[in-house]
Order: sequence, then structure tokens, then C-alpha cells
Amino acid sequence: MPISLVIADDHPLILDAMENLFRLEKDLKVVARCLDGDEVLEAVRRHQPDILVLDIQMPAKDGFMVLREMRKEKLPTRVVVLTATLNEEGLSEAVRLGVRGLVLKELAPKLLVQCIRQVHAGALWLEKRLVTSALEKLLHRETARTEAAEALSPREIEIIKQVAAGLRNMDIGKKLFISEGTVKI
Repeated sequence: MPISLVIADDHPLILDAMENLFRLEKDLKVVARCLDGDEVLEAVRRHQPDILVLDIQMPAKDGFMVLREMRKEKLPTRVVVLTATLNEEGLSEAVRLGVRGLVLKELAPKLLVQCIRQVHAGALWLEKRLVTSALEKLLHRETARTEAAEALSPREIEIIKQVAAGLRNMDIGKKLFISEGTVKI
């Protein structure tokens, strides 16, 4: 039984290319093509495909909105994101929302086919450059946070948390039993 696919991209040329690519594979079958997020949700609900190949930048509802709705409705379709670019925050959000595969549009088409097969088999497939970049930035942030924590006293960290929570200097002073001037310093 072939792997059923819903493909989604706001560019008809990309949709045609994907459909032609998958037509060459005996184990893949496109059951719906979608140009916007609303069409995607309707197609996934109706066809319940094995895999959704989803672009993040879509009209009506973007890919993240589609993913949130799918998660809310507990739709079982596994998702492969096919995108031109995705920053570290987007990558972590996609994974948090249940994306099982991520392929950049600049990569060879055979990698998208491999990704779909791997995700269908239960594996996680993420583009190495994106993951490496995201991990490097995460490690840099964590190192900076650790260095800041080592340079500040526990009381200074407590004050910073209050500032981050949106309290004014005067309110922080009252809460921590210190003067407003001490908070400012």
C-alpha cells in the first residue's frame, strides 16, 4: 500500500514539481494538493494522509498555524516541512509542534523522498545545517547565561527576575524590602 501524501505550497510550480517527483515513486501517492493553510487542514481532515509535506510560508494560515491546529485536533498525520529557510526559533517551534521531518528546498529532490520514507517508518529527519546552527546558538546563549549568573549575586539575579516580570523599581524595592535606589543600581 503506497504512502499517502498531501502536499502544500503556495507556489503552483513547486506543487507540480513535487507531484511529478512523487509520481515516479511506486510507494508514494499524492491524494491532495494545497495552496494555502485552510486547504491543508481541510485536505488532512478529509484524506487522513500518512504524510503532509508542508511549506511554512503559506497564505491564509501559515505552516505554524496549521501545525498548531493539527496538534489541537490530534490529527495523526506525520508532517515533513519543506521550506526555503527556517531560523533557529522556527526550527524549535516546528519540532515542538510535532514536525518529524525538515528538508530545505535547495537540497536534492531525492532527499525529500528519503525523508518521507524515513518519517513514515517512524524516524526523525532534520536538516543537519539547521540543527547544527540552532545547537551552536543555543550553546552560545547557555554559556552567556551561565557567565552572567556567575558574575551576579543571588540578590541581583532576584532583582533581574522581578524586572523581567515587568515590575517597576519602586514595586521591586517594596517587595524585596530594599530602596528604589538600590534596585536601580
